[in-house]
Amino acid sequence: MGFGDLKSPAGLQVLNDYLADKSYIEGYVPSQADVAVFEAVSGPPPADLCHALRWYNHIKSYEKEKASLPGVKKALGKYGPANVEDTTGSGATDNKDDDDIDLFGSDDEEESEEAKKLREERLAQYESKKAKKPALVAKSSILLDVKPWDDETDMAKLEECVRSIQADGLVWGSSKLVPVGYGIKKLQIQCVVEDDKVGTDMLEEQITAFEDYVQSMDVAAFNKI
Repeated sequence: MGFGDLKSPAGLQVLNDYLADKSYIEGYVPSQADVAVFEAVSGPPPADLCHALRWYNHIKSYEKEKASLPGVKKALGKYGPANVEDTTGSGATDNKDDDDIDLFGSDDEEESEEAKKLREERLAQYESKKAKKPALVAKSSILLDVKPWDDETDMAKLEECVRSIQADGLVWGSSKLVPVGYGIKKLQIQCVVEDDKVGTDMLEEQITAFEDYVQSMDVAAFNKI
């Protein structure tokens, strides 16, 4: 069993295919199996591997809780498709370029100008590649229920007030009016937020500030992206 080399494109493709119909490596909740595989992956999978990227971002959201997740962490070869052998960390060639770089120069007393120039160029390329690795931005999709005071509340104006809230890391999406009874309808509106910049407490505080229109706000759904 295994995923091949999880630090290579081929290994990530196997992981992506494996997760096409699964939320987690084992079972129906995050566990130490997910932690073991997550730690073997060198970084976020590319966007075209949507299942692997979705899983990676989800498990990353448990970063501070990894030790408390259920299960016992096993060797990587105990997870994955039965017909694939695990080779992660066995000398696969994905990081070969990095390993081959002699950061401290030659041991020879006399290093030719050409060799010195080549070493400096490769060192510069190495540093540049490390510096360009993008930081992962954690985002969430939130569905909000915004309730008016009564059936006479101007719902168009209520939605206009909600959408007037602007913040870095906040993008409003689609919306609809949902009947709640006695002729009253609530506004159900979608938004995408950057977790480090916008929270549900901030949204509730600003939305309920429109007290002439808004009675209350509830989070109907919250999903990590």
